[in-house]
Amino acid sequence: MPRLTLVQAITDALRVEMRRDDRVVVLGEDVGVNGGVFRATEGLIEEFGPDRVIDTPLAESAIIGTAFGMAVYGLRPVPEIQFCGFLPPAYDQIISHVARIRNRSRGRFTAPMVIRAPYAGGIHAPEHHSESPEAFYAHIPGLKVVIPSTPYDAKGLLISAIRDPDPVLFLEPKSIYRAFREEVPEGEYTVPIGKARLVREGTDVTLIAWGAMVPVAEQAARQVEQEHGWSCEIIDLRTISPLDRDAVVGSVQKTGRCVIVHEAPRQCGLAAELVALINEHALLYLEAPVVRVTGFDTVMPLLALEQEYLPNPQRVVRGIVKAMTF
Repeated sequence: MPRLTLVQAITDALRVEMRRDDRVVVLGEDVGVNGGVFRATEGLIEEFGPDRVIDTPLAESAIIGTAFGMAVYGLRPVPEIQFCGFLPPAYDQIISHVARIRNRSRGRFTAPMVIRAPYAGGIHAPEHHSESPEAFYAHIPGLKVVIPSTPYDAKGLLISAIRDPDPVLFLEPKSIYRAFREEVPEGEYTVPIGKARLVREGTDVTLIAWGAMVPVAEQAARQVEQEHGWSCEIIDLRTISPLDRDAVVGSVQKTGRCVIVHEAPRQCGLAAELVALINEHALLYLEAPVVRVTGFDTVMPLLALEQEYLPNPQRVVRGIVKAMTF
């Protein structure tokens, strides 16, 4: 079984589905000849040709609008937006058309398309290249939002997304594109959308994270276990819309404490929704208030200060100590 990085797993998923279904097409800026800015589509134009791997102008609204038309009329497009910070020009297409077409047409039309975008910070990129806007899109009815944290999940979730009859926003945490490898099965397999992953079992506190924050939570869990003997359960949401409410509530009911980690700004971040969910369904099980470890309510700083903005294991450890010593 090959050991792949996350970005290699993305490429493998695209290749598997393009071989299986000739309705699957890839389009976006530099996805063809150059193989994508992170090389996620490398080699696809050589195998499938320019009719199915389409280089587009630098125009996000046009990319998503074109993909939407393709999807409505029978194709399964996978448009790539080079960085998720460039999604706002396409926001109108996504919210007004892509996510609404099933409801607007009373089921006559659907939009089976996957919008791929490298997501979040950690690589010292320039402005508009490091945003974590997942909460914007989780708020849109009719749009699924998926964020993998491992190569195995990335491939299985992307295949599931391409086969889904409705639109999916697939956010790829670029700081872990090549951070590690794991065994990824050859050929096709799926990971269900809407199902969280139990990363590790624990008894004292639940850590909830997604994307690049999952390995950060794992490092913090190992540290507090060594230093304090506390047992941390870690939930990787994998999909933030729809949320796996049963996994979140069940884990918090079991441990009685919870720390939520995300790199997006704190105000109106997804952690706030999770806190509300826990309060509604597990309040009487809590031994301490839910703790949030997040980015700050500022624009992502550039270069030298980026690591000060992003949650790190030390900040997560402090959050765990706060929950455990309340």
